[in-house]
Amino acid sequence: MTGARSLRRDLALGLGAGLTVLWILAMLGASLIMHEELDEVYDSLMEETADRLLPLALGRGTENLPPQAEALLTWVLRDTTGAVLLRSGEAEDATFATPAPDGFSTLGDHRHFVRSLNGRSLDIASPLQERREAMRGVMTALLLPALILLPLCLLGIVWFTNTRLCPVAALSAEVAGRHPDDLRPLATSGLQSEIVPVRDEMNRLMASLSRTLDAERAFSANAAHELRTPIAATLAHVQMLLAEAPDGPLHDRARVVEDELKRVTRLVEKILQLARAEHAAVGGATADARAVLRLVAGDFGLYPDLPDDPVPLPIDTDAFAIMARNLIENAVTHGQEVEVALSPDSVLRVANGGQVVPAADLARLTQRFERMGTRNAGSGLGLAIVAAIARNAGFGLELLSPRPGRPDGFMAVLRPPQPAASVQAD
Repeated sequence: MTGARSLRRDLALGLGAGLTVLWILAMLGASLIMHEELDEVYDSLMEETADRLLPLALGRGTENLPPQAEALLTWVLRDTTGAVLLRSGEAEDATFATPAPDGFSTLGDHRHFVRSLNGRSLDIASPLQERREAMRGVMTALLLPALILLPLCLLGIVWFTNTRLCPVAALSAEVAGRHPDDLRPLATSGLQSEIVPVRDEMNRLMASLSRTLDAERAFSANAAHELRTPIAATLAHVQMLLAEAPDGPLHDRARVVEDELKRVTRLVEKILQLARAEHAAVGGATADARAVLRLVAGDFGLYPDLPDDPVPLPIDTDAFAIMARNLIENAVTHGQEVEVALSPDSVLRVANGGQVVPAADLARLTQRFERMGTRNAGSGLGLAIVAAIARNAGFGLELLSPRPGRPDGFMAVLRPPQPAASVQAD
């Protein structure tokens, strides 16, 4: 599949090629017209010279006339038998070896004009080389400015095309710089009337998508919220049944129902977290990552590797706690030897031992309900929640398997936004 064609390149090449072709055609047309005009001027000169010389030659009889009546012309005067009576001083025998017919004619490298009067004829010859030199001089005078102006015109076309397409490039840059979840209207200004409908249609499409996504998120959040009360009530009844039922098949079955209800409860909580993570912005606050990690990791009986000084992060405390809890819960659920470490440059690493995740499957782990082929291990939403919050907060999430420096296991690396990282580095 070939790459997309550049509109700027097509316009510049098309206009440049069109201008060049038209200029060449204009030069060819000008050369043809100039050639005809020069021929007419020279022929008119020859005819006028003949009209002046012939009466003079007849009046002088056989006396020699001045060497040249015209600097660019030579001539001979013949009688009725074709014998030469008079000639100009520069007239050569080879030029007049063959008598020319009356009127204009071309013999060899000369243009001839013959005028007859009283039985005598005056043959005037003009060298064609002189006409060619005059033609070359005129064409040189035309082409030299053209050769200088044409590149300037082509550069002007390129500059003008680039200038006029700057709004289109700005619109393209605005679209390319948008995050997939950023559905705000495009605000590129200065667009031409042909491009404005494209921007407006894109804005209408994004507005429609935003309404659809809002409805989907609202439904997920409302449904999960409404399910919490009946699930909690059902779980309470099952736990009462467990307390009252004697040991046996009924007690065991109630235990299974209790476990499933607890799993559904966790799933509902994850769905609520996911709805909030994808719907709301999480920036505008600062969290002490060290304190949050100490509390969250303690819930799992873990002791994270933390720096001595506080580590502020440009994110809401609850949002960072949700990300940390899901990363740690994912590591505890799917592996062993869980390690949690926070570096002084605000990078969180959560690693665990276990089987190596194929590289082709790593990218799918942040998708909803992705459990790598298992059903009972986890809800399949933990990493999706982390990815959604990280995306909205500008954090980077990197998944590695195996762990760096180890032959097995899995590691999740959460990096703060680049501007915050660069400020700390300074």
